[in-house]
Amino acid sequence: MASTHDHHDHAHPPELDETMQALRDLLLSVKTIAVVGLSNKPDRPAHNIPAYLQSQGYTIIPVNPTISEALGEKAYPDLRAVPVAMDVVQIFRRSEDVPPIVEDAIAIKAPIVWMQTGIMHEAAAERAEAAGLVVVMDICMGTTHQYLRSIGAL
Repeated sequence: MASTHDHHDHAHPPELDETMQALRDLLLSVKTIAVVGLSNKPDRPAHNIPAYLQSQGYTIIPVNPTISEALGEKAYPDLRAVPVAMDVVQIFRRSEDVPPIVEDAIAIKAPIVWMQTGIMHEAAAERAEAAGLVVVMDICMGTTHQYLRSIGAL
């Protein structure tokens, strides 16, 4: 008898560990992503990853004081200037730049703060979690989405 853990059954995606399951649930719940530090330079991850997510149906809001628009969307200088609600604040900035961004995310009641690969700030993460936000740290939203899509989980 094949068990339910038989990974050769391609009708069902492989079972996800708890972290991947949680990330999948987040990605399914999210529609609008404010991207802090979005770049309009096509060779940068801070451009390519939001562009990929936009191609997957997410609404991208660029947040970067040095650009006026990117990916066909108006850019805003900071999170507090964004006039619409967002489901997640995606951060493409150096780790030491994270705390004020997290404070803004708390102030505007963004439900999720997502720090990209290599971006970590424990104290800021604890602040956000204490304020009731979901925090993802040091994980790429783009590659996570691509992986889940590739195994049929998204």
